[in-house]
Amino acid sequence: MHESLTRFHPLVQTWFTRRFQQPTGAQSAGWEAIAQGRHTLIAAPTGSGKTLAAFLNCLDTLVRQGLAGELTDTTQVVYVSPLKALSNDVRLNLEEPLAELTALAEERGTPLPEIRMSVRTGDTSAKERAATAKRPPHILITTPESLYILLTSERGRRGLKGARTLILDELHALVGNKRGSHLALSVERLAHLADEPVTRIGLSATQRPIAEVAKFLTGTPSEDGAQGCTIVDTGHRRAMDIAIEMPEGFELGPIATHEQWAQVLDQVAKYVEAHHTTLLFVNTRRLVERVAHLLSERIGEDQVVAHHGSLSRETRFDAEQRLKRGEVKV
Repeated sequence: MHESLTRFHPLVQTWFTRRFQQPTGAQSAGWEAIAQGRHTLIAAPTGSGKTLAAFLNCLDTLVRQGLAGELTDTTQVVYVSPLKALSNDVRLNLEEPLAELTALAEERGTPLPEIRMSVRTGDTSAKERAATAKRPPHILITTPESLYILLTSERGRRGLKGARTLILDELHALVGNKRGSHLALSVERLAHLADEPVTRIGLSATQRPIAEVAKFLTGTPSEDGAQGCTIVDTGHRRAMDIAIEMPEGFELGPIATHEQWAQVLDQVAKYVEAHHTTLLFVNTRRLVERVAHLLSERIGEDQVVAHHGSLSRETRFDAEQRLKRGEVKV
């Protein structure tokens, strides 16, 4: 067993070793800092296990409380993502470990109380919000804007007073913009509201200067902000192949002709056929529907799904899951 796993409860150790060969560098270094209650910034590329690097200590604490009969109806972990789709991903990625930990506890004759989590975004129904307010989840998955709304309501603040860990994902997408400034205020309000100190965990793709991201995480603009944060930087820049292609044989104008559209979509179709999965971005929601229709005529109607904010929550979620399962190409 890897040395970094010995700090966890035997139940968590067994679950992890059954699922993975060994921890990644981001995980082993991150767990040590988080276990000490230090603010921690984990900078690593996609696929490096950042989610478990941030969450496993939290799950371990909840498991220990549950087995000791000390698990109360209090939100202890708050996870914030700038994307609603990513919030759904994290929920799904945590449901499986929680179910497996529960089954493992039953197998060992030490039943584990339910460790609850819920998602609070703009898509959350009034019924779901009321249920969450009545019985706070142990893990709350939300967005910057929804966290702000929770902090402005009496019931929301009451549910957040027991927060012990705050996980901020995709920090590189927030540092330096208005959403990041808005979130920074909410983070300080949460820290002021909580009964005990809140450990802040930041997850980010590789970004330079990384010390600036650490200052944003700790809320301290001086050099002390970076020094008061453990930085786990295992990142590297992935090899990227970037090119700009234009329709051939046409002079560009303010409006694309039908011939130009046809040439562009034909070229996109060639790229799609050469790859397993393709994400295609356009400028407007109306254009999403148009391009999806025209592209489906080229590669098959069942191979293209549209995704934009005017679609229903169920339609967007279905599109995300079908793409991840490899059921569609675009």
